[in-house]
Amino acid sequence: MAVTVEKAQKLGYTCLKALLRFAFMVANNLVAIPSYVLYLIVLQPLRILDSKSFWYIEGVLFKWLLAMVASWGWWAGYTVVEWGDDVKAVSEDEAMVLVNHQATGDVCTLMMCLQDKGTGRTHRDQQLVLLKDHLEKYYRSRDRKWIVLFPEGGFLRKRRETSQAFAKKNNLPFLKHVTLPRLGATQVILKTLVAPQENGTPPAGDGLRRESKSKGLQWVIDTTIAYPKGEPIDIQTWILGYRQPAVTHVHYRIFPVKDVPLEPEALTNWLYQRFIEKENLLTHFYETGAFPPPQGQTKAISREMTLSNLWLVAIQSFAFLSGGMWYCLFQYLYHCLF
Repeated sequence: MAVTVEKAQKLGYTCLKALLRFAFMVANNLVAIPSYVLYLIVLQPLRILDSKSFWYIEGVLFKWLLAMVASWGWWAGYTVVEWGDDVKAVSEDEAMVLVNHQATGDVCTLMMCLQDKGTGRTHRDQQLVLLKDHLEKYYRSRDRKWIVLFPEGGFLRKRRETSQAFAKKNNLPFLKHVTLPRLGATQVILKTLVAPQENGTPPAGDGLRRESKSKGLQWVIDTTIAYPKGEPIDIQTWILGYRQPAVTHVHYRIFPVKDVPLEPEALTNWLYQRFIEKENLLTHFYETGAFPPPQGQTKAISREMTLSNLWLVAIQSFAFLSGGMWYCLFQYLYHCLF
């Protein structure tokens, strides 16, 4: 097939843009990550004197790192529209976020979604013993808020066939857009982080309000990610930006943790039910282009998420200025010593 001049120019532009974006991503990581580590080293005395302030600052710096990753997709035109419950009102409470897993871009999408929802940090660990140890030693002492979990245990394309075979063998529903979740990590998180007395039911209305100041996991946020035409965005696309601008849709449903059973069999059934609901949500979305309205309502309301370009530029500028500052400082120390 002959390649026209117009197609060749378009291909050349796409390749050049991808190359420039990749170079920027590499430079971004080279200045941002070392700067983050060095700031934490310098702030170690504060960790001894005022641990709470130290971990608050660390949370802010970590959120800025996530913002840098979010900016790569945002500036490529990969945006997010949110549906369902408004989770901003519980962003300062401890919550577990259950997400369906389709591609590496799921994590990048969540990094973008978390930008306007407090300073919580994500965590995922396949080794359950180490996960429990981490939660007990570090998670609560560092005042983390949200913990993000992919209960399916792998990407949709890799687990779908195995999950469907398991479902057929055990007389469970046939799922196409999600896979059956695994119990392990969910059970460890709930057993470790749920306090003896949990909060109350979220009040009705436009937003959810904090019901209790008691420590412990307060909410489970069931999060469903839907990509245009069911084609997930992977990390390579997020970085290089060679795919056309696209809108990813994210649906939330909030459950008070007191409504989540802790016994293994009951929790397994509860998780299965959540992913059956995800299957129905995604089926409806791929057929209509929108998520269905909540039960008892006639219309689903979506909220277009926006990120401030000025804010993203400010964070990127801070990263590069920090990198330059540390470079000059180490260069000065090198000349003084040698």
